[in-house]
Amino acid sequence: MAKIKIENIVASTSFGSELDLEAIALALTEAKYDPKHFPGLIYRLKEPKTATLLFRSGKVICTGAKSLGQVKLAISNVAKKIEKIGIKIEKDPEIEVQNIVASSDLEMKINLNAIAISLSLKRIEYEPEQFPGLIYRLDDPKVVLLLFGSGKLVCTGARKPQDVERAVEKVTEELTQAGLLG
Repeated sequence: MAKIKIENIVASTSFGSELDLEAIALALTEAKYDPKHFPGLIYRLKEPKTATLLFRSGKVICTGAKSLGQVKLAISNVAKKIEKIGIKIEKDPEIEVQNIVASSDLEMKINLNAIAISLSLKRIEYEPEQFPGLIYRLDDPKVVLLLFGSGKLVCTGARKPQDVERAVEKVTEELTQAGLLG
């Protein structure tokens, strides 16, 4: 099976109550808050390297993590910093993965024109003049794969790492059965 590398996980949660973003921005010097340009506060962590968006409603979005463990650690670190400045938040909020972006390599060049002709046209978009990759939408798991002639691919829309693995296995199997791989 092809090696899969998670590039980015976007996850959300809620700290359970309204947040005073001005107070947080003043207390956390690294935070960026400019409500004229964006309604959320942006807080970047160096370890794990992530960006956390905090909204007045208490909603939190974490992006940039490369594993579910990093997502949990980043949100926990931000929560501790907010609690230290005296803002009460929900303990151990439920975290929901919104999107996983991962890459993989089939380790051989592939003919995108042949794939576009051979596989289900309802699920494929391929316009090489517009974009060099073939867009392949899977129903199960519900993800989008971007296939490139080099054999590299990007998977987006997954909610679990296992979805990425299943999608790569499925496309590898379909291409092999169609005589387009190996």
